[in-house]
Amino acid sequence: MPPRTTKSNEREVVNRKARHDYSIHDTLECGIKLTGTEIKSIRDGQISLAEGFIRASDKPWGLTLHGVHIAEYPPAGPHRQHEATRTRSLLAHRREIKKLFTKTQQRGFTLVPLKLYFVRGRAKLLIGLGEGKRQSDKRNKLDKREAQRDIERALRRSKR
Repeated sequence: MPPRTTKSNEREVVNRKARHDYSIHDTLECGIKLTGTEIKSIRDGQISLAEGFIRASDKPWGLTLHGVHIAEYPPAGPHRQHEATRTRSLLAHRREIKKLFTKTQQRGFTLVPLKLYFVRGRAKLLIGLGEGKRQSDKRNKLDKREAQRDIERALRRSKR
């Protein structure tokens, strides 16, 4: 399911490293439990999804987000701050969690955060079921992209 459009004044954070390191097979839009200072930091763009990963558990059924860094929000003061890399709960239907849990039990599959955005004022996280790419796959993709650029350049030169 593609993400819904966001307002132009609200921020959207994309994890570009995830699509480079993993081939994404399936995506899911989840809600995320956050505190007030975390939301304000996200709206300021003070978040990094690159190191993040997601764990699916079966007892109790749930998704947790690990390793995502949300910077402190300085105007809140020193006593009302959140922990920058704490574990955060994700909100999804139980049948979706079960499906992701069974797929992550297979060898080579993991859940990665792809994009964080806002829908009607609520933070949503697009997560993907990814299979790790080998180094050779990454090189082949870069070679194909470079070859395509060369072809486009040659076509533009020939039109002149």
